[in-house]
Amino acid sequence: MQALGVPSLLLWLMLGHSCADGGKVNKHKPWIETSYHGVITENMDTVLLDPPLVALDKDAPVPYAGEICAFKIYGQDAPFEAVVLNRTSGEGVLKASSAVDCESQKEYTFIIQAYDCGAGPSGADWKKSHKAVVHIQVDDINEFSPVFRELLYKASVTEGKIYDSILQVEAWDQDCSPQYSQICNYEIVTTGTPFAIDRNGNIRNTERLSYDKEQSYKIMVTAFDCGQKRAKEDVAVHIDVKPVCKPGWQGWNKRVDYEPGTGSKQLFPKMHLETCGGPLSGVRVTVELQTSHIGKGCDRETYSEKSLQKLCGAASGSTDLLPAPSPSTNWTASLLTDSGRDSDLIYRFDGRQAANVPDHVVPQNLTDQFTIATWMKHGPSPGVRAEKETLLCNSDKTEMNRHHYSLYVHNCRLVFLLRRDFTQVDTFRPAEFHWKLEQICDKEWHYYVINVEFPAVTLFVDGVTYEPYLVTDDWPIHTSKIDTQLTVGACWQGGEIATPRFTQYFHGSLSGLTIRPGRIETQKVISCLQACKEGLDINSLESLAKDIKFHFNPAQSVLVVEGEDVDSINTAMTKVSYINSRQFPTPGLRRLHITTTVQCYGEDTCLSIPDIKAVVMVLPPSELRITIAGSNRLVRPASDLRGPPGVAPFKELHITSTVMKGDSFGGSRRPGVMEVMHNLDYCDILVIGEELDPERESLEIHHSALLGKHLDATNSTSGISIYGVDSMAHYEQAVRQVRYRNWQPDLLSERKFRLTCSELNGRYTSNEFNLEVSVLHHSVHVEHVNHMAAQPQYMRPVHHPLMIHSVNSHMSGAAPPAATVVIVVCIAALVVIVVIGVYRIHATHQEGSREDEEEVKDPEVDWNNSALTITVNPMENIRGPQALDEEVKEGDHAEEEEEEEERVAGMTSAESDNSDEDEDEDEGVKERVLKGKLEWDSSSITY
Repeated sequence: MQALGVPSLLLWLMLGHSCADGGKVNKHKPWIETSYHGVITENMDTVLLDPPLVALDKDAPVPYAGEICAFKIYGQDAPFEAVVLNRTSGEGVLKASSAVDCESQKEYTFIIQAYDCGAGPSGADWKKSHKAVVHIQVDDINEFSPVFRELLYKASVTEGKIYDSILQVEAWDQDCSPQYSQICNYEIVTTGTPFAIDRNGNIRNTERLSYDKEQSYKIMVTAFDCGQKRAKEDVAVHIDVKPVCKPGWQGWNKRVDYEPGTGSKQLFPKMHLETCGGPLSGVRVTVELQTSHIGKGCDRETYSEKSLQKLCGAASGSTDLLPAPSPSTNWTASLLTDSGRDSDLIYRFDGRQAANVPDHVVPQNLTDQFTIATWMKHGPSPGVRAEKETLLCNSDKTEMNRHHYSLYVHNCRLVFLLRRDFTQVDTFRPAEFHWKLEQICDKEWHYYVINVEFPAVTLFVDGVTYEPYLVTDDWPIHTSKIDTQLTVGACWQGGEIATPRFTQYFHGSLSGLTIRPGRIETQKVISCLQACKEGLDINSLESLAKDIKFHFNPAQSVLVVEGEDVDSINTAMTKVSYINSRQFPTPGLRRLHITTTVQCYGEDTCLSIPDIKAVVMVLPPSELRITIAGSNRLVRPASDLRGPPGVAPFKELHITSTVMKGDSFGGSRRPGVMEVMHNLDYCDILVIGEELDPERESLEIHHSALLGKHLDATNSTSGISIYGVDSMAHYEQAVRQVRYRNWQPDLLSERKFRLTCSELNGRYTSNEFNLEVSVLHHSVHVEHVNHMAAQPQYMRPVHHPLMIHSVNSHMSGAAPPAATVVIVVCIAALVVIVVIGVYRIHATHQEGSREDEEEVKDPEVDWNNSALTITVNPMENIRGPQALDEEVKEGDHAEEEEEEEERVAGMTSAESDNSDEDEDEDEGVKERVLKGKLEWDSSSITY
């Protein structure tokens, strides 16, 4: 009643009683408040209403009519019900008919009406109150824990900076009320970290981070709602520390190992350019391979100059003015050589050395067309006005000091002087040709070729053509009978001074100085002679972006890559490779230098990219071993050597090459020997002992043996040299066809040769293969009997196992063929008789056999026989047992004498048919002994 208010209730009662109609029982409708406001806690069923739920009826205290029987709720799915607690007082309560969830619905609004009990027990004639609006608010409880929106948070920071916020973590709560759904606090669970977090989830660093000290951090973070309920699961936060962003290339190695024979190898497979996020309009990258310390500027073929010219298809007829020192080319012996350059022949001139080229080497007539070529390495000359430095000079040997032609350097200018004779021209003609080039004094190797087509002169430097910037004319030289002197490294001053001497010395290095009269060199040959075998390359050109532009210099030692997009540049740089096409490259370091220029929009340059310096390490190639094998001895009758074809000493020759493959090459390969195929550049056959006598012998190879091969040959009394870059098989074929011939073999007992072969101008050389050619003579001087034919093998003198010694023939004339047959038949019979006698004496004097053996060991022991004296060739021990057995059998079986005579006679007549059979076969040696290589002088035989 207090809730309804005493004044209003009294007013309502007075008005009700004054209007009462005593004739009617249920005269009035129940009365309730017009609106109610309630609160219910979720998961509870009782609603606290303001004001309380009470219904009044003016018909009270009339039974039934003045009582409240029910409250009815009208609304969509309102999960509530009203219950009457006291019918008389009209009190009721509002309860939840089902579970109320704040997260599902926070508020409810519905209509409620009160009903009285009617006129009687039956409830008839009941009345209802007016409609009242009920507003219910659902109170929240803290039933949910905070949940982070991400399973993992990541961030990166740059070292050395203090951040206000590195990243923000965020959690949320399913509770419906602000009190429980809001996150009021975050906390870092991990202890000892240089980070802090505020109530909004912002994480910051509390100190400057160092990339060197720690490159990444992992911390755990939790959250609390405003009801101080903690998150059920903490969240991980990863923070990476990056070094201070410095624009430049990243992901590259300072050293790249290159294994010979692997082709093209990528240099920077993971390299990329860091620009620190700046917008760029273009990138230009220059990659330079520095090989000036390798050979003559880069890894080139190190074959001899003649072999290289043959390999490149140059015309023959050039003269090498700086050959390797040898007995026949001794004018370079006094010059300084720069050894240790992978068999590259380099001469170093320090201003005190020069060499006079012998007259027989110098081309006598250069004609109007000729070529001078050389490798040169030269630096600036000391002094303001340095004197001339002469590479090549042809001047008067005596009396006068005229320069007919010369090539010299003066103040970093290359000058070629050519003074013609009056017999060639008689007018004022071009005489000096000048070129001013940076290459002349840059202290690097360059290949210079001067092509002369008088009066035009063209200079090629590393294959690029240069015309002279200055040409001066002069009168031709008057003809004279004064000899000229060709000099390398200086100029000969032979006249107008008391003592002839060198002058205008050269300071620098030279290699491969040649002169070819009669024709000029072609561009193709010049490019081949100076071509580098190593350089830069780009793999998979088709995979490059369209905006990428690149170009190489002629030597492929410099590569320029340009593009607008950083990603395209990065892709292009990963394709840059090193390649070395030599089978046996020069090992060692090759330096790489990379420079980068970055352009930004509206600016020339905006970022400074540091240069890169790296190295390519070319690993040593597998150790190569060239082996020459074959028969070391050749025995031939004198008639074979005398014949037109002569003999082929190296007919059974074999050339092989092997390498040792170890774990250092390739890693997984097992050590072992593997046969390989490669080229050779020369094979020399030298005569051991006295040189060849051209009057009676020759060592030569027919030109047809070189056809179809890149080979040439020169011979002298010292031997023969086959040269040119070609396969081992072609060299083997050529050497096998070398022929030795002797017109007077009676004066020769043996001739020895030594064969060696080379690859890369002596960098790899074969074993020294020695061969002996022995001559089998026909003995005719019948004075003594040599016991060697009857001696057992163990009693014979021991000789070289591959050498047959023969007795020189003293025959003064040859017997007619028919007489020879008769003589041999008769002598064979006598030999049989002698052998039988020896055998019987040996059988009857066994006790004294040891003394006899000691006597017969002397090859000079003679048997005296008044009727017959016989000289027999001393045979080598390899045929002793067979010979003795056959002779003993002949003594025991005298009835076969006649057949044996016929057989020996028949084989003797066919002795000239024997030629190039295998001399190392014992069976072959026995056959040649039985075929009757002995001739007898019938003049001393008594029949």
